[in-house]
Amino acid sequence: MKMLFDCAIIGGGPAGLNAALVLGRARRNTLLFDNNKPRNAVTTESHGFITRDGVKPKEFREIAHMEIGKYPSVIYEPKQIISVSKNDRLFELMTSENAIYQSKTIIISTGLRDNLPNIENISDFYGKSLFNCPYCDGWELRDEPLVVIISEQVQGFHFIQTIYNWSKDLIVCTNGKPFQNSDQKRSIQNKGIKIIEDRVKTIIGKHGQIEKVVFENGESVNIKGGFVLPHLTQSSEFAKQLGCKFNSLDGISTDSYGRTNIQRVYAAGDASIIAPAQLIVAAAEGLQAAIGVNKDLIEADF
Repeated sequence: MKMLFDCAIIGGGPAGLNAALVLGRARRNTLLFDNNKPRNAVTTESHGFITRDGVKPKEFREIAHMEIGKYPSVIYEPKQIISVSKNDRLFELMTSENAIYQSKTIIISTGLRDNLPNIENISDFYGKSLFNCPYCDGWELRDEPLVVIISEQVQGFHFIQTIYNWSKDLIVCTNGKPFQNSDQKRSIQNKGIKIIEDRVKTIIGKHGQIEKVVFENGESVNIKGGFVLPHLTQSSEFAKQLGCKFNSLDGISTDSYGRTNIQRVYAAGDASIIAPAQLIVAAAEGLQAAIGVNKDLIEADF
């Protein structure tokens, strides 16, 4: 007979880890699944988390697992979940090894996938000298000559404005697409920011450090780093398969306790896309979802 768990957490990033910690302290039998493919694997340091500013992602995970390990009701499974099914009273989760686990509730904390523009060599620099979050990495690039690669005009304008806070020496690349909003374009240019609408051919540098952006027309610009707006997609299809609703940003819709529209399905972390992708925000959402799970299990018990 299979053991029935109170909660299965799919995804071992900051949201899933913090949810596991809180549920362990709440004496809930909890499974934490993690395929060890974190979104921030390309990042050398994480910032913005008080007492953990500058922590290496691997170190953060090691500390988290050590702390969670104090609570015997939490079981860590370094396995990939490939399917989740639901009946009236429980969920069945299948791993890539065809092992099946049963749980009363699930928390989806599988995060997002960064889909970078189709530019030669761009992945060699992503997370090293080319980033997506100025709040995470703007300080390290302050006052340097930077490139800002955008593709979505509405978000792109705010993105450029935000990065200008850290460096006034900016080159904006639209990668072959004209900048549609003339008022926004004029506002950017009035700040002395050059906009290049030609398609980017390649990025040149060494050991992850950007040195030059080369365009298809043969021109190039020398830079020291930059920011890019990747297209974000869900890292898993579990929420969609279970019938969860999504918000306008294609994130999983939740209430303040991580509850989705599907009973006993919760979501936390970047997958909800309701705030900037920050370590501390994701961890806080994991806490809220764990409290939501525990509250609902207590109410059901009474």
